[in-house]
Amino acid sequence: MALVIRPRWLLTIAVVVFLTLLTQIGGLVWLVALGLARRSGLGTLAFLALFLGLYTAGGALSYAVAPVFGRVPLPCFDDGTSRFRMQSPFFCVLNRQYVVPELEEAAAALSLHMDRAFPGTTTLALDANFPFFDGFPLFPHLSHSDGRKLDVAFFYQDADGGYLDKTTRSPIGYFAFEQPLPDSILPCRDREDLLTLRWDLDFLQSLWRPLPLEEGRTGEALRWLSGKGSGFGIEKIFVEPHLAQRLGVEAESIRFQGCRAARHDDHIHMQVGK
Repeated sequence: MALVIRPRWLLTIAVVVFLTLLTQIGGLVWLVALGLARRSGLGTLAFLALFLGLYTAGGALSYAVAPVFGRVPLPCFDDGTSRFRMQSPFFCVLNRQYVVPELEEAAAALSLHMDRAFPGTTTLALDANFPFFDGFPLFPHLSHSDGRKLDVAFFYQDADGGYLDKTTRSPIGYFAFEQPLPDSILPCRDREDLLTLRWDLDFLQSLWRPLPLEEGRTGEALRWLSGKGSGFGIEKIFVEPHLAQRLGVEAESIRFQGCRAARHDDHIHMQVGK
């Protein structure tokens, strides 16, 4: 007898896969909520409310259990004691704020240095890692799978050159690319790879605020990471070559991520070794 795959099953599989890739725990929570809803005969709205409640509980449980897996959460909000936090609670809702303790220490040290060098500067973190299991991919990143990688937002200024604290060009800190200057180093020029995560996303660029890069702070962050950051275990920093060239920063630990990985002229990638 032929197996009949119902559209509802396909939709459930798609939702579970999507939520798992996005949040790690969301797919499992969806299945649990779906099972409970069917047993209880809940309607759509009640099911969604149940899912949100279970997902919130799952997030709180992840926060408590993550240290067992060697990971700690980065701060989601200003706590009044540091100048470092996630760029948006959005990352925390999606469980993407976890790192190993060594990387947390390095990120805190970076933020402390930035505030000392430029008083009133807040360092904003973007995607980090999920709370559980090495090797679990953090889509769309290729390497954020072991708690040892963290993206940090660039620093920006207004049109008059005034620093804008806690500000990024795009709502989530990503995809607002710094465009190369003439005569820049462009290792991916004229490449047309079919399989690639190097998205230019030209259709989005006009939507972002036209905020100039604050080169002093962004360059200083790269210099600290590639200098004193090595004492905190910082092993690699990814940033586009044209941007490192523009900021006048050069070091062995500052690398190019390759032409098939996502562009790194909208954020800084930092990672600690094992």
